[in-house]
Amino acid sequence: MRATLRWAHSDLRTHRGEALFLVLATAGIVASLLLATALFGYATNPWQRVFTQARGGHVWIHTGPTAAADKLASLDGVESVAGPYPTASAILTSRGARASVELRGTSERPAVGRPLLTSGHWLDPATPDGVVLESRLARALLAGPGDTVTVPGTARKLTVVGVADSAEPRYRPGGEPGLVWALPAAVPGPGGQVIGLRLTDPDDTDYAVQRAVTLLGAGAIGEVSTWKQARAEAQGDNRLLGQVLGLFGLGALVAAGLAVHGAIGTRIRGHLRDISVLKAIGFTPGQVVRVFLLQHIAYALLGAVAAAALTQTLGRRVPGRLGDAVGVWQGLPGHTVALFAVPVGAVLFIGATTGLAAWRAGRVPPVPVPRPAAPAGGRPPGLARRALGLRLPPALVLGWHKAFTRRLRSLATVARLALPLLLIVVALSAWTTIDRFHSRPEQTGLPTALTVHADAGLTDRETRTVLERDPQVAAAYPGVEVAALVPGQTATIALRGLGTRQDPYPYTLAEGRPARGRDEAVAGQGLLDLLDVRIGDWVRMTVGDQPQILHIVGRSIEPENAGRVISTSLDTLRENDPRLGPTLYELRLRPGADPDVVAARLTTAGNGHLDVQAVTNPADGLSALRGVVVGLIVVLALIGLIELLTAIGGTVRESERDLLALKAIGLSPRQITAITVTATGCTALAAVLTGTALGTPLAHWLIDAQSRSSGIGAGIAQGPSPTFLLLFATAAVLGATALATVPATRAARRRLADTLSAVG
Repeated sequence: MRATLRWAHSDLRTHRGEALFLVLATAGIVASLLLATALFGYATNPWQRVFTQARGGHVWIHTGPTAAADKLASLDGVESVAGPYPTASAILTSRGARASVELRGTSERPAVGRPLLTSGHWLDPATPDGVVLESRLARALLAGPGDTVTVPGTARKLTVVGVADSAEPRYRPGGEPGLVWALPAAVPGPGGQVIGLRLTDPDDTDYAVQRAVTLLGAGAIGEVSTWKQARAEAQGDNRLLGQVLGLFGLGALVAAGLAVHGAIGTRIRGHLRDISVLKAIGFTPGQVVRVFLLQHIAYALLGAVAAAALTQTLGRRVPGRLGDAVGVWQGLPGHTVALFAVPVGAVLFIGATTGLAAWRAGRVPPVPVPRPAAPAGGRPPGLARRALGLRLPPALVLGWHKAFTRRLRSLATVARLALPLLLIVVALSAWTTIDRFHSRPEQTGLPTALTVHADAGLTDRETRTVLERDPQVAAAYPGVEVAALVPGQTATIALRGLGTRQDPYPYTLAEGRPARGRDEAVAGQGLLDLLDVRIGDWVRMTVGDQPQILHIVGRSIEPENAGRVISTSLDTLRENDPRLGPTLYELRLRPGADPDVVAARLTTAGNGHLDVQAVTNPADGLSALRGVVVGLIVVLALIGLIELLTAIGGTVRESERDLLALKAIGLSPRQITAITVTATGCTALAAVLTGTALGTPLAHWLIDAQSRSSGIGAGIAQGPSPTFLLLFATAAVLGATALATVPATRAARRRLADTLSAVG
């Protein structure tokens, strides 16, 4: 045991940098996997907790004010119902913030879909104008218990008496209205009603919606939302962040395992004589294997324990979503198991790869085998001889020859070094794609910057006059968005009519062509998947009791409503249903215009009749991903550095036996150094080219696959520019050659006696 510890200590002193990088890389890998676990728990558990405690409804159906919605309680499979409650649409303002809301009248706290109060108290008849706000809506309005919110254009004021969590789809600016619970008397002139159904079998949702539509009639149904849609919306970007962290964490773990495997293999080749001596003095093959195995498991264990401890103690202090996720995750039942299982799994994986490499050390014979004095690669190939005949510098030719002499070993080294570089290219592509949403939103399905809703106080002509008068408004596209029942009547989708044939809306198309003719439309990926249709198909949907039949001629990139959107011109919708008129206006601003400034100016110009909202950019919720990408790149760079140090060490050790021959033919120490540096540079260049060539299409495929599954649709992936990739490749190669210069110089200046002992 003492001899084993001495060997391990001597090896640690020789490879301190490599050991440090391995510990840091393992810590980064385990931390990323733990954060991914936390984000997955944070994405799913809070909503599930609210849904369970609130006894949330599996289906929420909005109907007309005269529909007999109470009949739905008698449907088979319906366990209990919430409502029906009268509803009315309104705009609320508070402290300069505005939000579209749904006022829901209820005299008692519901038993199904029960709002969970987070502050304040429930509605009280003693406060007839009191309301309870859904928590996300309350944050948007900067309102809490005791505050007053107003209804623009009227003298009406409402007092906030409570804030509550709900398992229904939450408020989204410019999209889903916020929920406001009020006494029935505080909901004047209700324009509809809503009823929630709690089912005995949650998977029976689609069938329950079909039966509800059959019972009430398609014309009575306004909108349908299900618990699955609410869960997906609640998970949102947190699940995506968890997937990114998990994917890169696993990829980095594989890269680290391969780097350790290569490092041990190279070290064994460089210490064959020492290992033989150990066996000659009594070391068994198992003891030799344990020397390498225990040493590297100790490194991995140190990094894993450090990552787990830091995540546990400091994780919740990380600003933003990651800190919130860790704080919630630490209170979940499976937290302790995950905190133990993830580091153990990472250490076991690194231990397995270490064992495979260390097994070779156990097979080294106890009698040293003299290494050949001549280079193992034999005579230089014809290409190298011709290059020398052209009077190219011998150092460059021999360095290239050294780098690729042993094809299998050289390919393995290039592959191990290319893997972390490949993952870095994928991470950079994710960063570039997010930047594209901000820098070029018109290419990612966001051609407009503001959405304007006008109340009954302004006509269409007056509204367009106010909008087009602003000097920074380049175009105003009138439109309407309604909920439509899909074929089969199992869900509702968003049907949009934007722009006119004379002034068409600039949709961002990924496939097909724009909708120019009558009854032509473009659809999002989510809608195509939901209806199982393709470009060229005709679809029939129902808006109230009015059918709409549209021909899909293109696929648009749709960041909203999970891509479940079909869009055509306002003219087409009005031809099919003359009752439809513009209810919103999408504004395209001039380059350099500040959306917040324009919104404030338009709100003032509208004298309280205009509700101006900035278009939600999906990349706003992914701001935490930037920090994640930076951290992942650092971890991957450490792994690449481990592999690079291994490759340099192997090249330097193999060049020692050629040192006498190179000096005998007249090469100076500087030229001998250049051979090793060139070999390292060629290996790094091959790895960079491989990683870039494979990483760029892989990044596009991964990003498009994720966007396709989220409903946005493929076509948003954006890789780094060729100039940036060229700079990245140049920096990697120059860094590798600089790193190889010092050990190569020391080896080239070794004394002949040392060289003879190394060769012998």
